[in-house]
Amino acid sequence: MHSINKIGDCFWYMTPIAETDRPILGMVVGQNKTLMIDAGNSEEHAHYFQEELLKMGVPNPDMVVLTHWHWDHIFGLSALRHIVSIASKKTKTAMEKLIPFSWSDEALDARVKEGIEIEFCARAIKEEFKDHRDIQIVLPNVTFDKRVEIDLGGVTCILQHVGGDHAADSVVVYIKEEKILFLADCIYPNLYAEKVHYTVKETLRLLAELEQFDADTYIPSHQQPITKEAFNQEVAMLRTIATYTDSCDGDSQKIMQAYKKHVKRELTEDEIETISDFVNGY
Repeated sequence: MHSINKIGDCFWYMTPIAETDRPILGMVVGQNKTLMIDAGNSEEHAHYFQEELLKMGVPNPDMVVLTHWHWDHIFGLSALRHIVSIASKKTKTAMEKLIPFSWSDEALDARVKEGIEIEFCARAIKEEFKDHRDIQIVLPNVTFDKRVEIDLGGVTCILQHVGGDHAADSVVVYIKEEKILFLADCIYPNLYAEKVHYTVKETLRLLAELEQFDADTYIPSHQQPITKEAFNQEVAMLRTIATYTDSCDGDSQKIMQAYKKHVKRELTEDEIETISDFVNGY
């Protein structure tokens, strides 16, 4: 079950649900305008978020920004046609490729076999759209290349294209006055590949870009918000493993030995999985 939470004076978010791959949705409320972050994985997802916030006196959004093209962040946009939708040019281009697709069980299964779709995503789509499969790909109204700044009245949102292995079109949203960085999925590995993976060069570039934001709270779309300390720990792990992957020429055992020596303890499941992802991408 979703819950609605507030951080600071002007940021609200709804928690994710793993079974149907519903990501966190955000709402930034200014004195003049309101910005929704991501459209959700279905019209029901988008509607529920707005309805619950209305009960708390939070107005419906004037704008929505899409963080990247993956289905769970865009399928709800058909419920938000009446407001301005914003995305990077790369996101719009990627979304255009989805327009011809059928979303029936048979079509999803066929795309999984062809390697176009992921089994996990196909299963989640079937679960989210149990009663009907009337999925419409609605394209964003406004696009940008690298960065756009939006003044909502007393609060500023910076939308910045950062890319990354997970999705080349990834955009983050920095809520300046609250020092909140909405990461969406940008620090996750690439799932749309034969093997889930990180690449050394792209990871190091992305981390350097994310560290330029002066944030106290970070919002990854499929987890809970994390503190600066927790984010720095995640960055340190990714950067160190990336560096060892490079210096050990992608040798899994050598990387594990080097990282184990570095942390001076046994490795966690998360660290072992991350090493595997870097080896896959080497």
